[in-house]
Amino acid sequence: MNLSLKIATCLFLSGLLFLVENSNAQTRPNVVFVFADEWRAQDVGYNGNSDVLTPNLDKLAKQGINFTNTISTTPVCTPYRASLLTGQYPLTTGLFVNDVQLNPEANSMGKVFKAAGYETAYIGKWHLDGRGRKSLIPVERRQGFEYWKVLECTHDYINSYYWDNNDSLQKWDGYDAYDQTVDAVNYIKTRKQSDKPFLLMLSWGPPHTPFAQAPESLKKIYRQKQLKIRDNVPDSLIEKAINDQIGYYAHITALDSCIGMLRKTLKETGLDENTIFIFTSDHGSMNRSHAAEHKQRPYEESIHVPMLIRFPKVFGNKGKTNDMLIGTPDLMPTLLGLCGLPIPSGVQGTDKSKVMSVEEKDTTEAVLIACYQPFGQWPAQIGGKEYRGVRTKQFTYVKDLSGPWLLFDNIDDPFQLTNLIHEQKYQKNMEKLDGMLVRLLESTGDEFLPGMEYVKKWGYVVDETGTVPYKD
Repeated sequence: MNLSLKIATCLFLSGLLFLVENSNAQTRPNVVFVFADEWRAQDVGYNGNSDVLTPNLDKLAKQGINFTNTISTTPVCTPYRASLLTGQYPLTTGLFVNDVQLNPEANSMGKVFKAAGYETAYIGKWHLDGRGRKSLIPVERRQGFEYWKVLECTHDYINSYYWDNNDSLQKWDGYDAYDQTVDAVNYIKTRKQSDKPFLLMLSWGPPHTPFAQAPESLKKIYRQKQLKIRDNVPDSLIEKAINDQIGYYAHITALDSCIGMLRKTLKETGLDENTIFIFTSDHGSMNRSHAAEHKQRPYEESIHVPMLIRFPKVFGNKGKTNDMLIGTPDLMPTLLGLCGLPIPSGVQGTDKSKVMSVEEKDTTEAVLIACYQPFGQWPAQIGGKEYRGVRTKQFTYVKDLSGPWLLFDNIDDPFQLTNLIHEQKYQKNMEKLDGMLVRLLESTGDEFLPGMEYVKKWGYVVDETGTVPYKD
């Protein structure tokens, strides 16, 4: 081990040891966890997209760690959010489709932090209650979050409502992501004099459709640019992809300005140095790649999400890149590990806090990707299918109920244009990847059954498309 590696490793482990050994709640780090809906990893400036304007995220990437292999295990809203809060896989939580309810007794993130002496806050989109997208979520189903300005789900960003701590339905004044961020800023300011650390989760609805609701001033900027389209968008869909991309990028730039507001507030309040700041997304968006829209598919545009973490006390202030593999269930235990908090029994994800030093080797071979029941925007009627697969640093390998389906070399073929599943020279690779998948399924108790078997097991009612119907 060279000297620089020894120094980096010692500093990293010393920081973690300090957090674990010091049980005084006042010394524990604050956590600000910010996540968007349907924002893919390819569409930020710091990851090489020169069209999209993300100056605040680009600056954050120069001060924190850019995790380049963060994967949405089940790339759709409710399953992701349940895994995020519990550290469990969808077949364990039962939330493998949208618009169903997370068990109120779940040992979830808000409860764990609250039990450790944290003040807890949640602002924005929830999508974990399954009792109507505009219905009140009572305190016993808020999973330990005390400060509460939340709606189950909406994608009307300029007519957006929320329920507050008084169980009163209120309306955000304008573009909801801006107003939600201002509320988060005000919350952070009130924590400056508190003798407790805090966990703040801010969940935005954009850049998910509708793209027309992105701020007009930002759409105007992108209409004047010659936007590049990914190589895997068919020629016949390029015009539609460009039109969509104008609003999608405008949403992104609006959210980037929100990141700037949050970062400025943390610095001005003096909370920045002892705050873990995380930016990520629940899943990506196809945006006409492979002639598809939205999410759920096993392609990079759907499963690969951005993630930045800044935590000066442990990681310092210099930007780094880390290619370790991180799946959705890993986020909760890793965050607990960074805060020196115990990880509850029943958590299936891996605490990666001890291997987050940029110098250390990631020993994870693969992370799981899965669709347990095709529904919603990708039902069986338009080709939706159950699948299980693995994403490694090089390959994506996927099986459907009929057997091997997709194999991509993401290094040689980053746009996944060539399916290698029947290429003889890749058969050994496929066999190795299949072994990884079998082990992951065995470890999570996944029998890879047809989706309707799981629907019946959990007693859900679905329509002809396999979707759990929702109501306002």
